[in-house]
Amino acid sequence: MTDKKSQQKNDNNNIDPDKFREMVTELAYLKAEKRGFVAGHELEDWLEAEQEVSNQCHDGSQEV
Repeated sequence: MTDKKSQQKNDNNNIDPDKFREMVTELAYLKAEKRGFVAGHELEDWLEAEQEVSNQCHDGSQEV
């Protein structure tokens, strides 16, 4: 039996890392833009974008 974290790690191996990073970068930028580029939220934007892209990839709603 595998736990959720190890399953997610295995799923991430099927994603092209360059494409994944590109998608996260774009989404994090859009989040910052929406907030008016107020400083101090860069890590939050990045982590949220990373999670959202990861979810999209695992749900099959986004081909990478």
